[in-house]
Amino acid sequence: MADDDRLIYLIFTAQQKLRTHLGNVMMRKNIKVTPAQAGILFLLAEKGGRTMSELSQILSIDNSTITGLVDRLEKAGLVRRNASPHDRRASHVYVSPAGIQETEKAKRVVKKVNREIKDGFTAEELASFKKILESFFQKFNAASRQE
Repeated sequence: MADDDRLIYLIFTAQQKLRTHLGNVMMRKNIKVTPAQAGILFLLAEKGGRTMSELSQILSIDNSTITGLVDRLEKAGLVRRNASPHDRRASHVYVSPAGIQETEKAKRVVKKVNREIKDGFTAEELASFKKILESFFQKFNAASRQE
């Protein structure tokens, strides 16, 4: 596998394994949300009142997927939506007190899994890995604007 040059395959497979592992750990810790839903809660805990479009853009998830995720979070009582006073098509999403509790539980698990990812690598290797991952944002955001 060391000579495997199928970078897209390796990246997609690693992402899927990470998503599955994180989801399984969250489930074992009785966290009620998925990793994607946790991402929304993290953003709302950081700054409430984000719009669906803002969440979609930050998480690079299409609007219809964000709508489904927020619908499930709202049904579970973890977020609430308020209609925008300036745009009747938009709503602002806020994390509820129950959502804050769930966010804190999920944050502990995410930090633990993040430590697992770092385990066994030097600071220099991690810096290189982060540089490669961060380059995706720069390369592919620019590429999608040009297409």
